Amino acid sequence: MAKVLEGPGMGLMKKWGLTVPNYVVVTSVDELAKLGQANEWLKKSKLVVKAHEALGSRFKLGLVKVDLDLKGAEAATKEMIGRHVGSITVSQVIVSEMIPHKEEYYCAVKSTRTGTDILVANCGGIEVESNWERVIRLALEVGQQPSADALERLAKDAGFTGSLLKKMTDFAGKMFICFDSEDAQYLEVNPVVLREQDSELIALDAVTLLDGDAKFRHPDWNFAFAAEFGRAYSKHEAEVMAVDSKIKGSVKFIEIPGGDTAMLPAGGGASIYYSDAVVARGGKLAVARVRRKGSMRCARSRTKGSTSTSLTATHRSPISSIRRFKSSNEC
Repeated sequence: MAKVLEGPGMGLMKKWGLTVPNYVVVTSVDELAKLGQANEWLKKSKLVVKAHEALGSRFKLGLVKVDLDLKGAEAATKEMIGRHVGSITVSQVIVSEMIPHKEEYYCAVKSTRTGTDILVANCGGIEVESNWERVIRLALEVGQQPSADALERLAKDAGFTGSLLKKMTDFAGKMFICFDSEDAQYLEVNPVVLREQDSELIALDAVTLLDGDAKFRHPDWNFAFAAEFGRAYSKHEAEVMAVDSKIKGSVKFIEIPGGDTAMLPAGGGASIYYSDAVVARGGKLAVARVRRKGSMRCARSRTKGSTSTSLTATHRSPISSIRRFKSSNEC
């Protein structure tokens, strides 16, 4: 799974007809100031500023500021940009309009072993976890599309009535279309809110996990995936990800800071066997996994080999029997 940050996640939802707040993602105060001159909503709306990084507990960390005017948003941006949280340095923030609302709801779509689940609740925000029994599920088999009647029953069973019943039915349907069309594995909006001025349902937040191996099918995915393991991607990892995004096969590479032994086995079983051997002999893995799957053109294979060979040369192995193993699809 590939995690997508909130900004591009909301962009995908907007693409498929879901309403999201106005927002911008910026990397500096100057950039926000220039956008403020060009966008009336930034000057007229109350604003929310959040660190746009793969971080949990942002509010507790002081990385979420609400109810701001543009000057306040600029000050919050200046405060957040460059801040270090563990191994991550905040490099960008997302600034969005604050949506006045009273009610909060929940909607999610997730992949399961047997198909897809659509989840809906008439409570949202922090209330969802403590009221999980109120989350109603519609289970679909692989390849099955939800009917309008099934979506309406789902919203009704969740406690929606009157005009809200139709609105949540439509919202859940658009969520599924976005999920299915974008090769998603998990899509969540918490909270879904009812905007006071026009009673429209708004996706106030977005959690988006995509099938990263499907990137070649989506030329409009012009965003980077969020870094995993609570740290930024290394230079070598980023290079391999760039290759992976251009092929139908799969090339994976994970570098472990502080290691002294780089491994290049082919296949999951070999990876585990030789990794255990390295650790047993006192080594520390510098590369957690290098995987090659599917067919690749020679030029792309050489690009991958160049990066891996460079890493191998910079890490000495305490095990003389650990050598480079070539997969059958190497050029």
